[in-house]
Amino acid sequence: MQNNHSKEHLYKILVIGDLGVGKTSIIKRYVHHNFSPNYRATIGVDFALKVLNWDQETVRLQLWDIAGQERFGNMTRVYYREAMGAFIVFDVTRPASFEAITKWKEDLDSKLTLANGKHVATVLLANKCDQGRDVLTNNGIKMDQFCQENGFVGWYETSAKIQIQNQTRSAPAAGVRAGGGGPPDRCREKRMAGRRRPPDYPSEW
Repeated sequence: MQNNHSKEHLYKILVIGDLGVGKTSIIKRYVHHNFSPNYRATIGVDFALKVLNWDQETVRLQLWDIAGQERFGNMTRVYYREAMGAFIVFDVTRPASFEAITKWKEDLDSKLTLANGKHVATVLLANKCDQGRDVLTNNGIKMDQFCQENGFVGWYETSAKIQIQNQTRSAPAAGVRAGGGGPPDRCREKRMAGRRRPPDYPSEW
């Protein structure tokens, strides 16, 4: 007899990063397929659920949208508990948000480990790539090296504002495109239009 009962999986995924980098907008685009230019800071933590059907299996992603200022408090240990993966988001137009990535990663690794003692898989998201000042992401080799040195499984360019039509299973976020690959998109077009390095980015980029 054929078994018509599909398997179900529930995964808690953290979305963390500095205040105003676009965490909530990424989640809303991915889950609800919309974008609002009106910014409202998340207070504490918010939640969203994305249901995916893959090969007769149902995957429920419980996305935890953690406020950017929470890294400076004591509640992140509670919010991180039992998570199976994480996205750390930075804003390509704000170098300071990129510099904060390692602090977020250290906070995450110090407060959360899997049952086998390993750190959870963490993906880096370079958000707001539609705004053009994505100098860091122009250098894919440097970004790959940064991820390798800091324990990220990979990095992706994202934009919650524009719809980039290449979403992958390994990166459940709106408008995600693998860094250094994938089909042409508006973020890539903006990069190719001008590659000047803003003065506030490190010269080696």
